[in-house]
Amino acid sequence: MTDNPRPITLADDPLAPYMIAPAWQVGNLLFLSGQASIGADGSIVGAGDIDAQIAQTFANIERVLAAAGSDLSKVVKVTIYLTDMGHFPKILDARKRWFTPPYPADTTVAVTSLALPELMVEIDVIAAV
Repeated sequence: MTDNPRPITLADDPLAPYMIAPAWQVGNLLFLSGQASIGADGSIVGAGDIDAQIAQTFANIERVLAAAGSDLSKVVKVTIYLTDMGHFPKILDARKRWFTPPYPADTTVAVTSLALPELMVEIDVIAAV
């Protein structure tokens, strides 16, 4: 493994129009860009439905991690951006669904909006490779 930073790419990258790399690998660490409920075709998935948005967001995270040779079990840090902290119990459910003990370090932040108005949640992670 090299310490030289390298971008992680996806064949059908919905973030490409925004000039964002899906992730960068530096040494044995992956730094993912914020993932949201955006389908491979660039459309919003689950507008108005926090459960659908969380599920799509984690599917996107899994896709980027797999492209880099990693998976959710290697996530060490999670940052979650929510437009409504009333959805925080859904985040707790998501942690139980997609992670296992020992759980990754986590920061959850309330924001007034995300890049696209229909988005309710965005998550970025740091993972080992």
